[in-house]
Amino acid sequence: MADQPTPEATTEKTPPGEAVSQKPSSGGVISRRRLLGTAGATGLALGAAGGAAGYAAAPAADKAAPLTSLGTDTVMFHGKHQPGITTALQARGHLVAFDLAAGAGRKEAAALLRRWSTTAQRLMAGEAAAQDDTDVARDAGPSSLTVTFGFGNSFFARTGLEKQRPVALDPLPDFSSDHLDKTRSNGDLWVQIGADDALVAFHALRTLQKDAGSAARVRWQMNGFNRSPGATTQPMTARNLMGQIDGTRNPKPSESDFDRRIFVPAAGDPAWMANGSYAVVRRIRMLLDDWEKLSVKAQEDVVGRKKSTGAPLTGGAETTAMNLDKTDADGNLVVPLNAHARITRPDQNGGAAMLRRPFSFHDGFDTDGVPDAGLLFVCWQADPLRGFVPVQRKLDRGDALSTFIRHEASGLFAVPGGAAEGEYVGQRLLEG
Repeated sequence: MADQPTPEATTEKTPPGEAVSQKPSSGGVISRRRLLGTAGATGLALGAAGGAAGYAAAPAADKAAPLTSLGTDTVMFHGKHQPGITTALQARGHLVAFDLAAGAGRKEAAALLRRWSTTAQRLMAGEAAAQDDTDVARDAGPSSLTVTFGFGNSFFARTGLEKQRPVALDPLPDFSSDHLDKTRSNGDLWVQIGADDALVAFHALRTLQKDAGSAARVRWQMNGFNRSPGATTQPMTARNLMGQIDGTRNPKPSESDFDRRIFVPAAGDPAWMANGSYAVVRRIRMLLDDWEKLSVKAQEDVVGRKKSTGAPLTGGAETTAMNLDKTDADGNLVVPLNAHARITRPDQNGGAAMLRRPFSFHDGFDTDGVPDAGLLFVCWQADPLRGFVPVQRKLDRGDALSTFIRHEASGLFAVPGGAAEGEYVGQRLLEG
């Protein structure tokens, strides 16, 4: 949980390759097969929060209402980068990993990615699945749906493409804070789904799982959520389940070195990863019973920031630079040496940076009433050895927050660049 802001707090405009549109109103019946326009609501700036946050009571049959701006927000499937990386955080998310079936290889994988890409394009445009649509998302618009595909380390041996496996996809090192469940880690293929409507997100999950057919089976699946667009009076960085504003120093697409830090260059190696990125996925359980026993002051010392505003303990507003050398009247550092925000700063880690795009999760309670809740941590970088790994190693050596969290599952996936018109995701790898 590095000290960086979520994209919804910082992205005023969606970068090229992830354009979001709102289709104009044209009247008629609300349907995914015929998307209506906005209700005229101006809403908040895209990339911070959506417009109206729900639907009105059902109108009379002869007065069909158009979708709100939340329903009509559309992310483009085709582009330089895959959607779901710099797209603003959505309210609902599903992370799911698949393993290729016994006997399935490169040919079957190519056919599967072709099917998945076709389905993702249709659903993201607000259309029904091409075959056997379940009607789960009937009447809803695209709701900022994104679908993102990646390849795990094991995928390359399964498909005979070992020579094309990136060095950056080498397994992550072991960390002392890990308590990993191998059955919920890694996988041949990874899919990230996000949407601002729960039914739209589930519909995409179910449709892609059906599309897998006999070629692949689900290895693990995790469900997450974030604050709904429009739920706050103004755009703000998201809060996590500890109540902390989480992620104040996320790299911004407007920064000159953003692409260098987050995306593989067009001339990168291997060539099929041009304009792609690497996703580290971690299921981080928060030990909320222990955390909530702390006073607010103790919680702030663990994090290094004010719980109410996200401002550094050294003063100012959320985005004010932290004064790491500031001391109190007794000569003690205002931001403790083991504070999470101090340890995760890029300038304390050789400039290491990653784009965090997480979802919170709550999967019920243990038999003793302890909540199984926390963060589905997803971070993006051009090279995990220069992004996630050095920061996590530093955290492993003395982060005050480590007492209150537990890393329970992990995965690393190569996410190729976006598919051009007429292409499917991964085509340059599977047909190159």
